[in-house]
Amino acid sequence: MATKNIPAEAENIAANSAPEVLENIVALAEKKSASDIHFQMRGKVAEVGFRLDGLITPVCELPAEVAERVFGRIKFLARLKTYQESLPQDGRISHDELKCKNDIRVATYPTVTGEKIVLRLFNSATAKALTELAFPADAQTELENFLRQSSGMMLLTGPAGSGKTTTIYACLRHLAELGGRHIITIEDPVEQVVPGTMQTEINEATGLDFAKAARHLLRQDPQVLIIGEIRDEATAQLAVRAGLTGHLVISTLHAGSCKGVFERLLTMCPDHSAVASAVELVLNQRLIRKVCSTCEGAGCETCLHTGYNGRVPLVEWLRMSEPLRDQVRRRELSTIAPLQTLESAARQLVNQGATNEAEFKRIFGL
Repeated sequence: MATKNIPAEAENIAANSAPEVLENIVALAEKKSASDIHFQMRGKVAEVGFRLDGLITPVCELPAEVAERVFGRIKFLARLKTYQESLPQDGRISHDELKCKNDIRVATYPTVTGEKIVLRLFNSATAKALTELAFPADAQTELENFLRQSSGMMLLTGPAGSGKTTTIYACLRHLAELGGRHIITIEDPVEQVVPGTMQTEINEATGLDFAKAARHLLRQDPQVLIIGEIRDEATAQLAVRAGLTGHLVISTLHAGSCKGVFERLLTMCPDHSAVASAVELVLNQRLIRKVCSTCEGAGCETCLHTGYNGRVPLVEWLRMSEPLRDQVRRRELSTIAPLQTLESAARQLVNQGATNEAEFKRIFGL
């Protein structure tokens, strides 16, 4: 691990006791706005890294004896088996127990170099407003127009970590503030509690998956149904049917492009006409890192020597029109394309100096 990547705040972490080590690492992660903390045993040390702006950044190393105490404390607080290292375990730590801002999801996993533990920090802050998403003006207008509708479906796509959840929570907050509608969510898991809504967390261990939850919640007379993810044919067909029968439906679908959303959805739903009629808006998004304003990309303590601090969304979208619906019904998808591509949006940010060519190439694999 390169010494230049170790922030000054992390230099003396390993000298403390296990409780202090863990609390100091979590406090530093929150200070730097990390989304995850990674602990990986490698021989006689445990490497500690933060996921910052979507990428893992090395922070410090813990000697094996310190790491053993820290790992044991994590498992104890998460109510896991402290002696179990050969099987994966999942748990949760309340923010009260570590005197931190966020609740923490814990996942352990055995590897050939030793145990790996990942802590996911759930951001307990208030969901962003739509205006705080930093969407292009045209995309924000389309989003606001959709949220005023009484029925229809919006689908978001993009890889893990592309900001889909942030967008959905902003929509949820906006709908709650508009008021007057019964809003139900199905999430895995619930990351933020939004007042004025009915939020549901799936539990596959008990048989409550997205499809079963959606089927039963439609009997609760929702006017807005937010489904965290469409993973199977049953959920896809329920979502399409709900969008056609007077419900406003918002969900995500792993497809990678606006055209890919229709390709996948038409595979999951044999009634192509229903898909064409139900879908109103498709958003495909990514997040691109911003050059650190403190060091202008040179690397400093503020950005943990990465040269970047924070991210902004890249968005491309399709608003359904009658000609487009006809194409979907006939499954003629080859010419479906957004007006503004992700690449052109990113190029504008490079030209403005908000990001740089290296980040552009990383995002688009060039």
